[in-house]
Amino acid sequence: MHFCAVKTQGHGLVGQTMQTVHMSDFRANSLKYLEMATSGEQISVTLNGRLLATVSAPEDRRALARAQLTALAATAKLGDVISPTDSGWKAPH
Repeated sequence: MHFCAVKTQGHGLVGQTMQTVHMSDFRANSLKYLEMATSGEQISVTLNGRLLATVSAPEDRRALARAQLTALAATAKLGDVISPTDSGWKAPH
């Protein structure tokens, strides 16, 4: 079992530590690692030094979508989109 501090980005994970475990250790202790992932830790599973999978808690898609919409709303410009403008543009026939 190896511990390494990895700064990750996105979904509130910046500065979170990531634990790296060998596949045989993960297989033998999967419940323990899944409980750790559920509590917010990311677990990287390797085999022969190659990354096989990263296990983490599921994303709260609703909260993520709400945050994205809030960010979009901060930059949106609301106005009258129904009334004609005085631009003189004519639709092609």
